[in-house]
Amino acid sequence: MATYTFHVSGMHCASCVVLTESTLKDVPGVKSAKSSLKHNTVEVSGDFGDWSEAQITEQLNAILEPHGYGLSAEPVKKTVAWRQFNKALPLALLFAAGFIVLQKLGVVNLVNTDNVGYGTAFAIGLIASVSTCMAVVGGLVLSLSSSFAKVGDRLRPPLFFHAGRLLAFFVLGGVIGALGAVFQLGSVGTLILGLAVALVLIVLGLNLLDVLPKAKFWQVVLPKGLSAKIHGLKNLNHRAVPFLAGVATFFLPCGFTQSMQIYTLSTGDFWTGGLTMLVFALGTLPVLALLSFGSIGIHKKAQSGIFFKTAGLVVIFFGVINLINSLAAFGVIPPLLNF
Repeated sequence: MATYTFHVSGMHCASCVVLTESTLKDVPGVKSAKSSLKHNTVEVSGDFGDWSEAQITEQLNAILEPHGYGLSAEPVKKTVAWRQFNKALPLALLFAAGFIVLQKLGVVNLVNTDNVGYGTAFAIGLIASVSTCMAVVGGLVLSLSSSFAKVGDRLRPPLFFHAGRLLAFFVLGGVIGALGAVFQLGSVGTLILGLAVALVLIVLGLNLLDVLPKAKFWQVVLPKGLSAKIHGLKNLNHRAVPFLAGVATFFLPCGFTQSMQIYTLSTGDFWTGGLTMLVFALGTLPVLALLSFGSIGIHKKAQSGIFFKTAGLVVIFFGVINLINSLAAFGVIPPLLNF
């Protein structure tokens, strides 16, 4: 047994911790892996035979690279690719302008706690499906599909996974919506929820921009052990595992999911809350389905820094508009924008 500490680049949130640990633990010879978001490191223990540290680094780096991470024995100086904003900013503005036009036409509604916009939920789901926050879900469904494919079962496991995921998001989203009615949220409660949604989205956007390292510590996440156990379901071979794993993704650490869950609480209605979370899950479905049925590496297609910066700007746009609408609805500020 030997223990090595490696430096990891590309870690943004709690999902990255779960994904890097789970991925490395599956490598033959590795007994344990413990990632640190604070120090951007991972401590790996295992039996590597007579391999040198350089050989181990090269092997593990090849395992993590498809997920969008880099592994090195020495710390890598953090740099911000500001030039990528030259392309990311116009793309984000174009997306925001298009979204506002659709909102004015009544096709979608911007995220706020006064009304529910299914178009918005679907759009956020699309963005979430190719983000680092959803990579842990992508890694889970890909691992399940690959595991069951080895025994000749290629179709049913991913179908059960997606069925469990969609059902859970509808039912549990409905439960959250119903809880909102029980609590009888007043104007103050609605304001607090609106500010919470705005904060989650803005922090998430800052993490995607990757320009403010401390932003990754501002996220509220579930206990790491729970997330690890959910992701560990992929190692079980029971037929019910894919369905249960799909259900469990409702509780995985993802800022997009958290923002929609908070948003759903404000609806105060089972059906509205359930449909909101269901539409969000449907937004994530195309990419996750390609992962499970086509074995497409999520970060091989979405690793571009320009893409993540564009997505970050768009998410911040949603957060800021929600902040403005929430404050205006409560009378703190005059309506600056008629959204």
